[in-house]
Order: sequence, then C-alpha cells, then structure tokens
Amino acid sequence: MVYKEISLCVTVLASLCSVVGAVNLSSNAQIQGYTQFLIANGVARTPPMGWSSWNHFQCNVDEWTVKTTADALISTGLAALGYKYVNIDDCWGEETRDEKGNLRAKSSTFPSGIKALADYVHSKGLKLGIYSSAGWTCSKQMPGSLRHEDEDARTFAQWGIDYLKYDNCYHDGSKNQARGQEDPATWAGRYGNAWRTTGDIKDSWDSITSIADVNNIWGRYAGPGRWNDPDMLEVGNGGMSLEEYRSHFSIWAAMKAPLLIGCDVRSVNKETLGILGNKEVIYVNQDPLGVQARKIRSENGLEIWAGPLSRRRVVVVFWNRASSWTAISVGWREIGLPSLTPVVVRDLWAHSFVSRNMLSRLSANVAPHGCKMYILTPY
Repeated sequence: MVYKEISLCVTVLASLCSVVGAVNLSSNAQIQGYTQFLIANGVARTPPMGWSSWNHFQCNVDEWTVKTTADALISTGLAALGYKYVNIDDCWGEETRDEKGNLRAKSSTFPSGIKALADYVHSKGLKLGIYSSAGWTCSKQMPGSLRHEDEDARTFAQWGIDYLKYDNCYHDGSKNQARGQEDPATWAGRYGNAWRTTGDIKDSWDSITSIADVNNIWGRYAGPGRWNDPDMLEVGNGGMSLEEYRSHFSIWAAMKAPLLIGCDVRSVNKETLGILGNKEVIYVNQDPLGVQARKIRSENGLEIWAGPLSRRRVVVVFWNRASSWTAISVGWREIGLPSLTPVVVRDLWAHSFVSRNMLSRLSANVAPHGCKMYILTPY
C-alpha cells in the first residue's frame, strides 16, 4: 500500500556508527531514550546543506555521477559555502538482499560499492548520504528496511554513511496508532533532524508556491537540530524563470529549510550558481538562532514573510506572486520591531545597503514572481 510522501521522509544526520548500539532495545521507553540521545548529536544545529540526486537524475544515478558531483561541489565553490552532503536517493541498490539478508549496491551502477564511494566523498572533505524506506522504496526497485532496521543500520554504519533519508512507501500498514503518520512536525523531531512536511516538489511555479504555504503552517516546530523540510531545491533544472528560482531559493532559505541542490552541479551555469551561491541568503538560512520565517501578510498575491535572526536582526522577504510589477510595503511593528527603531537595511540580492532607515517603514517595487530580501539591523 502506498502512502503519500507528505509525512513520510525523516532524515537523521550523524555518523551512523552510533546507530549500531541501537540493537535489541526492549521497550518503548528505551527506544525513545536512545533516539533522544541520537538526536542530541550536535549536528544539524543549522539546516543541512548539500546535493541530492533525485530531482534531476531520479533512478538514473550511478557512482560516476556521485563522484563527479562531489568534485563539482568543490570546483564551483559550493562546498566552501556549506553544501557538504552528497546524497544518493532511491535506486542505488539491488532488488533483493544478499544471502545474509543485507542490502547491497546495484552492481551495474555502483560496482565499487557504497563503502568505496563513501571513502571517495570523505576524501574530498564532504559527507555521503543514502536513502531507504519502509516496506519498499518509492521507486519499488529496492527493498526497504521495515523489520530490517538493525542490520541496515549496521550496514550503513559500516559503509560510513553520514546522512539517512528514510521514506515510508509500500509498507505493510503497521504504525503507531497513537501518533499515526501525518503531521510529522509534531513528533518526528524525536527520531530525526528533519522531516518532510509536504508532497513532492516539482520544477514549477505552482509547486513551489503551494509547498511554501503548507510548510509555513509548521513553522513553530522548527529550530536548531530539527527542521521542516519542504523538499529539495529545483533551482537550475530549467522549469522556471530566474526570478522564480530566486524566489524559490529565498523563501526556502528564510523558512530554514534544508538546502539540498537538485540540479546537475557539473553543468551549472553562472546564473544558477549565482542563486545557489548567494552567501548572504545562505547566511539567513544558517543563522544560529534557527527561527523559521513565517508569512505575515498575503493580499492579492503580494506577500510579506519575516522572522527574527540573531543579534536582534530581522529578515524580510517581499514576494510578488502576481503577474505585474507591484509596490510592497511593511511597517516595523508588523515585523516585530518597535516603532521608530533606526535600522540599517541590507538588500541580499543587490548586495548593497538600501538605507539607514528611521522612518519605520520599508517599501520596494517587486517584479512579477520575484522577490526582494532584506536584513534589518537595529542600531
């Protein structure tokens, strides 16, 4: 039975070597205590950043693609900006386990094995992620980990895996009735560092706007070590305009979403690299306060998103979902600043200071499907 993916992906970021100790826990209390210990692992204090194979390659992924992508993260400078996870999504394994019941890499596409691939990625100073699911993976090409959790944890640990994306496709219907599988923001933080809040993303304007709206609902559950995940980035895959991709990246960054590149980094153009590599927008995403920005106003397709940053600063995004240039304006009280607070306003896409503003209001003309993104620093 297939269950929609809106509530199913839970991500654990850590050295999975520590998971080996999770064998033969005899009670729910022990299990919950151990998972709490694992999640207090010091990683993902800010949203994870990296690359994932699914959006662009889907099942057409192999070890050469993963290796050359790791190389490209280095050569483009993206790794130096924080994109450190290289994540293999679905379709990396054989359709059956080996004679001992272990998962195994697909010999035709990963002939050197996952351990050798992890060693290569680690040699670049990066980290390797992998994908599993419950009954079967969502492509229905690989067995999942339901009732094989212990041995699969051992396998991933032995391979040197740093990041596990765990899905919930084709399971047998067993679940904890008290918790269920919906609304993972309310419970998944006990088991993983990030969880999917939405359906699968598509490389389209309608997809990113609807997904942003859904993810916004769960903002209060996000924080250091636990993040709402509105799915991987589509920036650079060709289905949207540059303005739309800037909006996509800006809102994902402001929402403190994991920033997982979903295009082919090896052939990325300078415009796409300019979006994915915007240090100032990345800085908002990686702000140590870890508060997800929320939608505070929406009128006729004109939206204002805002949230606090460390050191009393505020991030503000003017998002124009309408089809013509339009002015958007906001007052200080609406974004949580006292009236008449003098601020320095920084435009994160123009990479310039707009003003030292003492008028208690910020205004800008915004392109259709575009955005303006600012940091306001009181002084």
